[in-house]
Amino acid sequence: MSEASHRSLLVIGGAEDKVGRVTILRRFVRLAGGRKARIVVIPTASSVPDEVVDVYSTVFSRLGAPQIDAVNPRTRVASSDQELRDLVDNATGIFLSGGNQLKLSQLIVGTPLGESILKAYERGAVVAGTSAGASIMSQFMISMGDEGVTPRQRSSQLTAGLGLLPGVIVDQHFDQRARYGRLLSLVATSPSLLGMGIDEDTAAEITDGTELTVVGSGAVFVVDARNAVTDAHEARRDAPLLVTGAVVHTLPFGATFDLPTATLTDFSEKYADLAVSTSRDRHDAATAAAALRR
Repeated sequence: MSEASHRSLLVIGGAEDKVGRVTILRRFVRLAGGRKARIVVIPTASSVPDEVVDVYSTVFSRLGAPQIDAVNPRTRVASSDQELRDLVDNATGIFLSGGNQLKLSQLIVGTPLGESILKAYERGAVVAGTSAGASIMSQFMISMGDEGVTPRQRSSQLTAGLGLLPGVIVDQHFDQRARYGRLLSLVATSPSLLGMGIDEDTAAEITDGTELTVVGSGAVFVVDARNAVTDAHEARRDAPLLVTGAVVHTLPFGATFDLPTATLTDFSEKYADLAVSTSRDRHDAATAAAALRR
């Protein structure tokens, strides 16, 4: 990559289309170099890593990527393996699958492999993550929490992430799993952080850590609580939180947003494919694999 290369993240809300227009995955392959792409798939978060690698390898190959490798450390010690790090060091695109984000935090964050991912991003390789792979991109990651629309005190937990996207908390499957409340509760207690909720089959493409462009059939929800009033510092456990004055942005396909100032910079109406799968990790991988074999 040249010194002029932009840094690119593709933060995906999960259940992205793998058999239709594959808008988001097509964008990932293009950012990774298209027919010159060298892609690494990291299925570590998944309970079915072999199926996940098979599905994404098939899709990326169909989209023209000539080289796809799997990197799947089974232990934290294995994340020091030089052979795995060499694959990441040589990659133009890195894709982190869905599953359990705590596995990613425990096995990759703060390891030599985690450092290789950060260095790859800094030199211009695109880093994409779906579902759990999206959450891990932030410095502080939602690792668990209650679902629902009402923000409640201590309803969620933050864990260390990779730090590719500082200053932002990412949540995924956002509309489909009613995660508004848990995201709002976290920015109420940490108002210096922006909250970003991403719907399924939707991605936030982030360039140089500042410019966000929405791709896909849903929306990206951004909540800015920097000037909000809240009782989070004194509310009892599980109590509904007072949050007033937060600014909410709902950004569909075609919206461009400036993260440092939390302002819309452009919008061009798009017509996305609305056929969205809402399946979970194991079912999603199996269904996609069956569809791709047809």
